[in-house]
Amino acid sequence: MTLQSEQDAKRLADALESLAEHRFVRMHNSTRHLLWFQFLRGMAFGFGTAVGASLMVSGVVLFLSQFEFIPVIGQLTTRIIEEIELRR
Repeated sequence: MTLQSEQDAKRLADALESLAEHRFVRMHNSTRHLLWFQFLRGMAFGFGTAVGASLMVSGVVLFLSQFEFIPVIGQLTTRIIEEIELRR
């Protein structure tokens, strides 16, 4: 090996050693930590999905409630609003 190749190999070995000490890599080496991380990630994803969907549906209903003067949309939004009020 030439001097340049030896230096490249040493830098690569140092980079791999640094990577192996990284918290993310250490966490994925433990099944228990990986399962806990994935559980928390799933909970956060589910919570974000529920909040996002709630905000989006309420925004759409609010937007549609402004169109009561259009016959077809007005009747539809009136029924949606009545159904939401009934469910409360």
